[in-house]
Amino acid sequence: MSGGRELFRAEKWAETGWIPPLAGFQRRQLTNPWEFSAWAAGARKWPGTRGILEINCSKDVKVQGIIGPCTSLEKKSPLSSDTVICQGNTSAWKMCGLDRKTSLCFVYDIAKKDGPDSIGQSTSNQFYFQFLTYYQHNEGQMRLRSTTISRRWVSGADNELVAGFDQEAAVDFDPVRWLDRALIRICSKFGDYQKETPSSFSLSPRLSIFPQFIFNLRRSQFVQVFNNSPDETAYFRMMLDREDVANAVVIIQPPLISYSFQSGPQPVLLDATAIASDKILLLDSYFTVVIFHGITIAQWRNAGYQDQEGHEAFAQLLKAPHEEAGSIIKERFLVPRLVVCDQCGSQARFLLAKLNPSVTYNSDNPSPGGDVIFTDDVSFQVFMDHLQRLAVQ
Repeated sequence: MSGGRELFRAEKWAETGWIPPLAGFQRRQLTNPWEFSAWAAGARKWPGTRGILEINCSKDVKVQGIIGPCTSLEKKSPLSSDTVICQGNTSAWKMCGLDRKTSLCFVYDIAKKDGPDSIGQSTSNQFYFQFLTYYQHNEGQMRLRSTTISRRWVSGADNELVAGFDQEAAVDFDPVRWLDRALIRICSKFGDYQKETPSSFSLSPRLSIFPQFIFNLRRSQFVQVFNNSPDETAYFRMMLDREDVANAVVIIQPPLISYSFQSGPQPVLLDATAIASDKILLLDSYFTVVIFHGITIAQWRNAGYQDQEGHEAFAQLLKAPHEEAGSIIKERFLVPRLVVCDQCGSQARFLLAKLNPSVTYNSDNPSPGGDVIFTDDVSFQVFMDHLQRLAVQ
């Protein structure tokens, strides 16, 4: 019987086309293959195979390449730019599998040698992109989806450029290209400040969260590969490249939810100051879902208060993050790892590693009931201080 179950699990995973990186054979991804069957039946009802993507665009722009889960078909075209980024020098790409969350990043170049400034800001000066996606639906039909969008040229108008900047999409695509030097250049060009006065520096709301994204990205497993095998690093980067912007932001900057008696579930900063002895924290880092109990909550739970009459509110407080974690796990493929831990416990590292180290062993007077992070990494505030000083030079 055991051999039959193992064969069933192997067959189910063979159907997905995925190779999951696991630290052991008892992980939920392997022991619950029926969850995959439910996922395949309902969670993503737009799977496709044998995908081909072709691009058409105005003569004013050329395609430098694509970043994402695809490969070049080497279809030569006058639309191709001489500068190649990732999968370039073609106007058609192959995608073996695609679903509703498959995402690609297209990089374009300006074809005119004198740049867009000569075009002017007239609303008639537009250019277009067209994406033709061929794929075989799971019902066996070959389908074509055509998407056409248009944009207009602007001549160096900073406000208009900033208004069209998507900081979440920017941090998602090819992250290494946007670190450090590029971040400083963006802040220097689009920030508001007085020369050589760091305290005067400010960013538009369209850009204000971008440095925070970069800070968390620099500390993530995509850049800091220590303690990860090459296979794990390749898998993490592949998932970041293929997921949509919403999921990519979860991967780079995980949301943190706080549960307490004083209020309902509410988002809190991804910071060490979020830890409190009388709170429960829920962290969704995409690959891992962490339920973290403050030390007081853990002691009450171990004493069995949730099973006693008159403590129904405490029982509901313990139950709420597990229900939310269950809904996250149910909707995600591959199934994330669930970690349930307590403050000062060994598994708490899954949360502490993601938090901004604003309170460390060098800090003075940490808050009672909170926690400190034993690290020499700089905090986000120190990171911003350095960024402001370099941007205003």
